[in-house]
Amino acid sequence: MAERVQQPPAKRPCCRPGYNPACRQGQRAGGVLCGGPGSAPGGLGKTHNPESLLDIAARRVAEKWPFQRVEERFERIPEPVQRRIVYWSFPRSEKEICMYSSFNAGGDESGTSGENNDDTQLPFLRGVTLLEGGWVDNVLQVGFHLSGTVTDPATSSQPEMVCSVSVSFDRCKITAVTCSCGNKDIFYCAHVVALALYRVRKPEQVKLHLPISETLFQMSRDQLQKFVQYLISVHHTEVLPTAQKLADEILSTNSEINQVHGAPDPTAGASVDDENCWHLDEEQVQEQVKLFLSQGGYHGSGKQLNLLFSKVREMLRMRDSNGARMLTLITEQFMADPRLALWRQQGTTMNDKYRQLWDELGALWMCIVLNPHCKTEQKCSWLRELRRWNSVDVCPWEDGNHGNDLPNLTHSLPQELLHKAITSITNMEGWVGHPLDPIGTLFSTLTETGRGAEEGANTYCSSVVSRAELQRLPVQRLLGEGESYGALAVETALIGLGQQRVMPDGLYAQEKVCRNEEQLLAKLQEVELDDTLVKIFRKQAVFLLESGPYSGLGEIVHRESVPMHTFTRYLFTSLLPHDAELAYKIALRAMRLPVLESTASSGDLSRPHHMVSVVPNRYPRWFTLSHIESQQCELASTMLTAAKGDSCKLETVLESIQKNIHSSSHIFKLAQDAFKIATLMDSLPDITLLKVSLELGLQVMRITLSTLNWRRREMVRWLVTCATEVGVYALDSIMQSWFTLFTPTEATSIVATTVMSNTTIVRLRLDCHQQENLASSARTLALQCAMKDPQNCALSALTLCEKDHIAFETAYQIVLDAAVAGMSYTQLFTIARYMEHRGYPMRAYKLATLAMAHLNLSYNQDTHPAINDVLWACALSHSLGKNELAAVIPLVVKSVKCATVLSDILRRCTLTTPGMVSALHSRRNSGKLMSLDKAPLRQLLDATIGAYINTTHSRLTHISPRHYSEFIEFLGKSRETFLMAHDGHIQFTQFIDNLKQIYKGKKKLMMLVRERFG
Repeated sequence: MAERVQQPPAKRPCCRPGYNPACRQGQRAGGVLCGGPGSAPGGLGKTHNPESLLDIAARRVAEKWPFQRVEERFERIPEPVQRRIVYWSFPRSEKEICMYSSFNAGGDESGTSGENNDDTQLPFLRGVTLLEGGWVDNVLQVGFHLSGTVTDPATSSQPEMVCSVSVSFDRCKITAVTCSCGNKDIFYCAHVVALALYRVRKPEQVKLHLPISETLFQMSRDQLQKFVQYLISVHHTEVLPTAQKLADEILSTNSEINQVHGAPDPTAGASVDDENCWHLDEEQVQEQVKLFLSQGGYHGSGKQLNLLFSKVREMLRMRDSNGARMLTLITEQFMADPRLALWRQQGTTMNDKYRQLWDELGALWMCIVLNPHCKTEQKCSWLRELRRWNSVDVCPWEDGNHGNDLPNLTHSLPQELLHKAITSITNMEGWVGHPLDPIGTLFSTLTETGRGAEEGANTYCSSVVSRAELQRLPVQRLLGEGESYGALAVETALIGLGQQRVMPDGLYAQEKVCRNEEQLLAKLQEVELDDTLVKIFRKQAVFLLESGPYSGLGEIVHRESVPMHTFTRYLFTSLLPHDAELAYKIALRAMRLPVLESTASSGDLSRPHHMVSVVPNRYPRWFTLSHIESQQCELASTMLTAAKGDSCKLETVLESIQKNIHSSSHIFKLAQDAFKIATLMDSLPDITLLKVSLELGLQVMRITLSTLNWRRREMVRWLVTCATEVGVYALDSIMQSWFTLFTPTEATSIVATTVMSNTTIVRLRLDCHQQENLASSARTLALQCAMKDPQNCALSALTLCEKDHIAFETAYQIVLDAAVAGMSYTQLFTIARYMEHRGYPMRAYKLATLAMAHLNLSYNQDTHPAINDVLWACALSHSLGKNELAAVIPLVVKSVKCATVLSDILRRCTLTTPGMVSALHSRRNSGKLMSLDKAPLRQLLDATIGAYINTTHSRLTHISPRHYSEFIEFLGKSRETFLMAHDGHIQFTQFIDNLKQIYKGKKKLMMLVRERFG
């Protein structure tokens, strides 16, 4: 609370027009304890006397009448009567005190700061602790005013603090509070709680006085003067200026104060015109909401606003008028949020968290305006406020289509359907997903009423009663024979969930449709089905199938209507044990997803699960389409699981899946689900379900064959596993039709390789004849793939055909035919290495020379990945003999322009046969070093020297000083190559002299050249 130390001003002037001074005699000026004679029964006394008529009457008057009305009604009120009215006017229940000092009645939520989750720090619980610790003192009740001191005990971080607290009350409600602690919050502080609870729990210990005006009436003039002078003396620094001002006004006959009859009394209770409501600090409510909104969803502000909304709901449940008052204050701050104008200017929508808060705001206003206990004038006032807010430009619109703007579909439907008396869809406002959640609200109302009826009936039926007597219970009067509120709640939910409704616009509205549907289904799943509810389910299922355009499960639906997959899955599982045919009928009908269909077919209307899409005028922006497709997949998976062992139903479900599901990922999931169900460890494989799984897998292969899918390799491997479980004929079938299912690479590297593995052979328990047939199919597949895509499949084909000479030769010939133009040097080098590894060095040599013809290494590519392949090819040629080396060197000279690579090849060729192939064909090696002055090495030497010269000039064209040292090292390596020739020294000297002459402008570099090479 925004507690203020100043006492609130008196609300009304107090006077006693019929007061008789003689009545002073015999009346006590002092006070008596609240729990004195005539106090309420049930206290701490040992006797339990019946409640007096005075107390009964005083309590009723104290609850309903403002004290001014009592004074006006009776000329003179006896003092004992006044005392009992004052006594009973204080709240007697702790529930409201708790509600106004914590976020909920149970005290389970944290404070408005949201940073301290310690429940003991809640104002209500802290107040209880202070009361029980004896920290409340000096409690005094004067009329309708309670005061006292509450001490906050010292802690390690704070000294002891004594707080002065005062509370005003009227008609069993606390109407004003003040505390010197200075704490500012929406709710009562702990000190106010402690004082109020002291009065509730210990009324007999509170000294009660009549309103101060009554005491003043009992004083003589001398007593009054003494009273005033003592009061001024004690508090002269605070009240002296005010006292002098009042004295001057009273002594002035024309002053305003003398024009008013009576004088104010802050302890005299409420006037007739005062609104009777609990104290609510409006300023703090506004400040807190403004603060939370300014934080923009950070620091838990959204949670705090939701807690405030929960507090409003709590007030509404207790029929507290402050519920509407508090919501009005919150709404005003929401409307004043500067972000609304900013979003409107920018043309952007509010974020989801903020929109949820607005939805809650709207739902609470719905609760208020529909409250049957409200007066007409209250509703009129709220209607004016709502209209005023709605007229403001920045007031946000509901995100979604909640109007009757769906076009008349009569002209869009096939004419052969119209004779079935199907009418146009005239009202497509969705009840599920609506901002005000009418179905969820009605469901909760009926279920809560039903629970109340059961509890009341159980209490009423403690003795044997007739049904007629039971029907006279208030909650039972509207029910027919055999009806219950629980059954009505379930039926209401089924009607709302089955309603055909157009998918609203916008991500948030569409997510809300899904969220509300799931919330409602979660509530339904808590209901245990009995025979009565099963009848309702059957009735509603038939109604939804046959009710035409109203139903989302009717034969005709709008192309953009909300799918029924999630709802139908619940219907299916609920009906399956009781009426399997109806369960499958409604589930198969719900499998459709019209928004993904492009045409409306009218030639297959006889099928029970047929779908006709209408009005395909645009492809809508369905932001939740992925979620919808996943729910469609879940429905199909549920049906597959239930249909295990029933080949007829499995076939029907398979047809529905193939027709209605368009996502390859979801079909693949269904295939996997079916496979798992069919191969459970505790039973023999279900071959029918395995075939369904295989068919779904084949459909996935066909769908994803020409489209990119990152799970494609996983899908192919899984399909081979599934086909293996089905049997050898399934493997043979997918290999026969591989071109409709797989790419050539997949067919050879995954399918054929897996089929010919030992694991597959052992799994299938094949005999030799079956193994050979399967291997023959795999080799045929491999050769077909190699012909279609030799670049990627040739090596796999060679590997798969190793054990069959004819097939291997065929694969090798395919490689040779494709080598000229269709294959890269990398692919050819790879196959060449494979050939050498398999013992075909001459074929490896042939392929290596073909690869060299495709290669081109420029002067600066000294780290090219193909260098190792070139070195390997030259080493292989050298190992095979002089003729082979002589044939490959011209190819090397033509393809390689990099000087360092050529010099490396040259040095290797001047040595003996390289160790990597020395063991092969050693008989053809003479063991003599080859001469550099003769072919074929002379050609290689000249090419290497020429490459060094060309590379040197290329480098010098754009050389920078930081590369000078690197260039000198490069010249050093080139000299080593020059010196390998018999006249190399002369050639290198001439080369250096030419450099000095041509690049004499690069003085520093040429100086380094002279220092190193002369």
